[in-house]
Formats: sequence, C-alpha cells, structure tokens
Amino acid sequence: MAKPLPRLRVSENRRFLVSAPEGAPDGGVASGAPEQPFFYLGDTAWELFHRLTREEIDHYLRDRAARGFTVIQAVALAEFDGIREPNAYGHTPFDGDGPEGFNEPYWRHVEWAIERAAELGLYVGLLPTWGDKWNRGHGIGPEIFTPQNAGAYGRALAERFSRHSLIWILGGDRPFQNAAHLATVRAMAAGIREIDRGRNLMTFHPHGGGASSEWLHDDDWLDFNMRQNGHAVEHTGRYDRTIEDTHRLPTKPVIDGEPIYEDHPIAFRAAEFGHSIAADVRRPLYWDLFAGACGHTYGHHSVWQMWEPGRKPINNPLLPWREALGQPGAAQMIHGRRLIESRPILTRIPDDSMIVEHAAPTASPGAGRLRLAGTRDLDRTFAMIYAPTGRPFDVRMDAVRGDVIRAWWFNPRTGTAQILDEFPSGGTRRFHPPDPGEYLDSVLVLDDAAQGYPAPGAAIGESGTPLG
Repeated sequence: MAKPLPRLRVSENRRFLVSAPEGAPDGGVASGAPEQPFFYLGDTAWELFHRLTREEIDHYLRDRAARGFTVIQAVALAEFDGIREPNAYGHTPFDGDGPEGFNEPYWRHVEWAIERAAELGLYVGLLPTWGDKWNRGHGIGPEIFTPQNAGAYGRALAERFSRHSLIWILGGDRPFQNAAHLATVRAMAAGIREIDRGRNLMTFHPHGGGASSEWLHDDDWLDFNMRQNGHAVEHTGRYDRTIEDTHRLPTKPVIDGEPIYEDHPIAFRAAEFGHSIAADVRRPLYWDLFAGACGHTYGHHSVWQMWEPGRKPINNPLLPWREALGQPGAAQMIHGRRLIESRPILTRIPDDSMIVEHAAPTASPGAGRLRLAGTRDLDRTFAMIYAPTGRPFDVRMDAVRGDVIRAWWFNPRTGTAQILDEFPSGGTRRFHPPDPGEYLDSVLVLDDAAQGYPAPGAAIGESGTPLG
C-alpha cells in the first residue's frame, strides 16, 4: 500500500501552502517542523467520478501525474444530473433523490479514485457537490441541500474521506443569491470541520468572475481563497483582481481555481472570439502567480466534461477527452511550476513597480492580453517579469540587490532558460525579449549573482527540495 500523502497546511506567513515532512505529528505544526512549499498545480476534472470507469480514471491520473500536476479537482455530486444519472457502473449516489441513504457502490468508486490519485502523488480537490444542488439557478439540480440538512451531509462525507489527504472545495460555480444559500454552505463546512477537525484544508469554488473572499473571507473554516477568474482572456477586469485577494486582511493564500480553459469558447462567445489556444491559458498562469497566487489551475474544455463521441457535448468541445490530455497548454503548466520552484517560494511577493511605465501605459505595463507582470522576493535576491509578447520594456534594476545582477530569459513554452548577461545594479535598463513575434511570451529573470541560483526552471521540485 502506498504511503499516505503529507498533510497540507497554510504557511506561517499565511500566503502559501506547505506540506508537512514525512512522519511529522499534527501536520508538522506542533513539532515546529520546517515548512515544505507545496505548489498547487490543479487540473479540472469535474466529471471524473461520474463519467469514467476505473480504467479510464487510471489513464487520466497517470497522464496528469506525469505532467507535474499536484491537485485534481473533481465533484462528488456532478453537475450533469449527478443525482439521477448513474456513474459508469450504473450507480447513483443516493437511494433516492437524496441526500439521505448513501448508495455504497457509488461512494466506493469515488474513494477508489481518491486512493489511486494518492498512489500517484496527486491530491484530490473534492467538491462535495456542484452548486446547482443548493442553488439550482441555470443548472440541472435538483436543489436538495438546505441549511437544515447540509451539515449532516458534510459530516457523512468527512467520516468517510477525512482520513485521506485531500482538499475540501465547497461551492461549485454558483453565487449566493439569498441568506439560505449562504447558510447552506456554512452548514456543510461546519459539518465537515466537526469531523475533519482541520486535518485537511478547505476553500470555496465561486461563480464565474467571483471570489470566495467576497462572502467568506472572515470565516474561520476558509483556509485559503479561491477565485474563478473565468473564461475571458483579458487581464483587465478579471485576472487583475487576483492581487486584491493577495492584499486582503486577514492574510490568506489565494488561487485561481478556474481560469480560461484550453480550447474553450472565449467568454462563451465562440462566434465572436473563437476558441482559446495555449497562449491564452499560459498568460493567466503567470498573471496569477506573479500576483501572489499559491499555485494555479488548468482546465481543458473536453477534459472537465470527459467528452467523447456519443456523449452529449457542452458548448462545442473540439476533441475527445483522451486526445485533449495532450494539448500543448497542459504540457506547459509544469514550466510555470518549475520556474517558481527554482527560486525562494515563501518570501515571494507581487511587484509591478519594477516595470517602468511607458509614455503610453497601455504599452508598458500594458493592458488587455498584453499586460506585463512582475514578482520578486522580499529580500530582493531575485525578480521576474512576465512579457506576453516580444515588445521591449524598461526595468528598474534596483528591484534586485547586489552589485552584479545576472539576467536570464525563460521560455514559458519550452521551459528552457538562457543566460543573457550580467549588469551593474541601479538605474533602468531596456530588455528586448528573444522572440519578437506576437504571443511569443517570455519571462525575464534577474538574480543577485552572489546567490548562485540555478538556471530558472531547474527541476528542483522534481529532484530535490524546493527552495523555501
């Protein structure tokens, strides 16, 4: 039997997620064990439990583990008539329309998937239910949860699953439209926490364009904030809001749990904007990370719904889910993870002030799809600037301390780095990205040369310990 995954917790500075060293009691908190940075690289597989056989689940999980993902987001009670439409083995979750009377074979399948994911080093971000089960809205429903019964359901789930190392994700893409909706989610969270007792982290998946912080930031059970910046591709009005949660008090980590999916109708308006491409999913990865996020979530429009020929499509998926697993955006997410893990993680902060504002600010730091973004560590031992295109930009070199600054170019499409040169500190300097074409993005990495950091993107998280 595989060793259990380490428990996750919030870092001491309340901005990131960390895992406890093997064998540390109480998740390493009481022991004072050193924090091991955990990079939340999620993949969206909402219909995983509902639509796939065990053989298919194994195929999917092996692929995602090989590509460096760390979290799989899936829903216990799925959106597409998950109460009445049976899973791949003909089982429904309840004896009736629920939520009473758990149907054991259905939940045994869910638990098998959680255990298999753990064997492959993957945490499951477990949504107890899609949001249409407490706010039907435009969903299928039925709306079965109320403030009176949601707590019992939460307790029942925690009694079954809290022994596993996982992440509880409440919500499910629905807004709070009345007091009963809010009370229902809080009751479910209280039921889980009563049994789980904080062993596993908990967050909330909001509606499109929304954030858990808007309603729940001060709730004790909400360990970190989750945004759904949604299926737009512009920085302005969507991804620029991640930093709002980074600066919110009390401090909590933040992650974008649902950005634009690859091959998704842009803004749900394919007739106007077409379907997204890999460049569209790379930009939010770096926008969110450089705004202070503790990781990032990827999604593919075919994979989240596990679409294949013969199954009703939702919003025109372009590929069967097995084929879609290999789309370029999915393969490029690991490059962002490795870039972050190749430098100190837990002291990293957002900082766009190092980007010199152009006479036309819409050029630099830019706007829309062409927004630049900066991050550095508190000690100024390194800084990074993400550039979505090959347009040159100016940098304040005092963003990094030290007499000599070593500059690199990192390629988000390939994960490779090339050293540019070494420069004296101070003043401003213009940098010309190595790929002048539009939508050929790059990351400028500036290091205090005295630190001796490895090449950006060196797979420290794969072959050793990530820098803390």
